[in-house]
Amino acid sequence: MTSTVLATARPVREPARDEKSGAWAAGFAVAVTEHEPVFTGHYPDFPIFPGVCVMECVRRAAESAPPPEAGELRLAAVESTRFLAAVHPGDDLTIEVTWSQRAEGWRCAAKVATAHGQVATLRLGYRQEVPAC
Repeated sequence: MTSTVLATARPVREPARDEKSGAWAAGFAVAVTEHEPVFTGHYPDFPIFPGVCVMECVRRAAESAPPPEAGELRLAAVESTRFLAAVHPGDDLTIEVTWSQRAEGWRCAAKVATAHGQVATLRLGYRQEVPAC
């Protein structure tokens, strides 16, 4: 499957472990330009970056900085998503991801914001891939 999102997450805060909680956290920035292909039809004369594209930016950011001890991870579920505000051409997203281990695998919780405030929160569930024999 080919993605229709051009925006690329760039690290702004390297992954680090919180010794108290054991969680891994990292920060990313994404420039949402007017050249995103999704703006062509979403919506003419009032472009809005679709929520699914925000989710894709989070997924890409999260998967670029998994916890070192997690091994190979595979997205298993979108546990929750809440969209709080629209993202428009020219907005810069900041994405904060926090990884925590769960009995069934790993969870990535993310907060997404622009200069105007918070735009989304997400929780993604990942499972560890078992190497083929």
